[in-house]
Amino acid sequence: MTKPKITVYCISQEYGKFLEQAVESVLRQTSDDWELLLIDNASVDKTASIIEYYRNDPRVRSFRLEEHANLPSVCNLAIEKAKGDYVMRLDGDDFLDENILLILANWLDRNPEHDLVFPDYYLVTESGEVFSHQRREKITEKNHLLDVPANGACTMIRIEALRALGGYREDLGAQDGFDLWSKILDHRKFANINLPLFFYRRHGRNMTERASLIQDARRRIKLDAIEDQLEKFRPISLVIPCRENYDFRKDVWDASFMQSTLLRLCLSKFISSKLADHIIVACDNEAVQDILTEFDDERILFHLRQKEETFRSAPLAPSLTKALEKHDPDATGTALVTYSQAPFVSAETIEEALTTLAMNDVDSSLGVEAINEPIYKRDSHGLQRISQHSGFSSDFDQLYRETNCVLATRSRNLAKGSLLGSEKALFVVPSSENFFIDSKQKLEIAEILANQDK
Repeated sequence: MTKPKITVYCISQEYGKFLEQAVESVLRQTSDDWELLLIDNASVDKTASIIEYYRNDPRVRSFRLEEHANLPSVCNLAIEKAKGDYVMRLDGDDFLDENILLILANWLDRNPEHDLVFPDYYLVTESGEVFSHQRREKITEKNHLLDVPANGACTMIRIEALRALGGYREDLGAQDGFDLWSKILDHRKFANINLPLFFYRRHGRNMTERASLIQDARRRIKLDAIEDQLEKFRPISLVIPCRENYDFRKDVWDASFMQSTLLRLCLSKFISSKLADHIIVACDNEAVQDILTEFDDERILFHLRQKEETFRSAPLAPSLTKALEKHDPDATGTALVTYSQAPFVSAETIEEALTTLAMNDVDSSLGVEAINEPIYKRDSHGLQRISQHSGFSSDFDQLYRETNCVLATRSRNLAKGSLLGSEKALFVVPSSENFFIDSKQKLEIAEILANQDK
């Protein structure tokens, strides 16, 4: 065959059950200018026999890996073998709208200054029934904060651009889409099309379900993306606000927890982070200093809060401003805020607050939890549901709850009396970490949870 314009590569790792639908969604395309690479990632199911059906089609080339490789490695193999000018990944458990190649390739043809384009998509059940339309608001027109990456499995990109960016990093094993997104943000132009042209199957074996691997990969990508920019955000100060009174018990920071105390455990975790220039414990009880002297880390400092700063109704920004006065006098740095009452927050989550802020170059970043349950408000006729429930979902429709566990903010916001500033990015805190102790009962529950994880 002549050189194709588009290379679609379809990866199957035990997806033989779905693979025929994926392949035939390519065969049915209204564009004919494509090739299809079928890659069997060492499957032991019927993947090989399904691929055999298409072996005599001159537009189809097949490859089999005898040993399992991680997703980015397989993607790099496809980049190496691709003959098209544009390339798109299709996972063996998903399938395409018949017009996707025509529309996305035409868009890139007409916009030569752009290197990447992606569509909306449908979520489908294991049996292939549509249950949701996932819409991304138009980039640069309505969506100006690019903290949500494109779906890696339905994005079309110029092969030359992808190769120039070095392909995909193979040391992560996941998040190839976010890896690409982090590389392209500052170097290339990209856009989205508000047409649902892809069918994303949700089932128990999805890569999406491998939460821990994905989370670790995402964090490493963020850290690597901003490592050479960190000086712009220094000094970086981790602040742990504490108080003597106005909680469910006096000196909550000194409450016994896991054969230690909440503050001791908090400091034990966070001294492992090398990103913070200072670790400041801000408290109105000077007795807290006895704990600080137990740690041989010159970054750990004490700041004496005034009693009125610890009132429950008192804003946090002025207290943080005072805590940072000596260490960031020009308000050029960044403050990371967490609490000893959030005992499961990890040092990696604290660092993600910083890297999320830096990668998106915003005023602040918040650790949040996505709310997927129905949410209602009362109106004149009773209860009205305010969370999205129509089967159509924009990225602007998702609701989040602040976890009260971690945030990052630029010192310049605090100097103006604002805790968060105007531009705020978010990152999802793992459910295992977003527990905040604000009652005796929750302290007891936290102890139980911690012992279960031993």
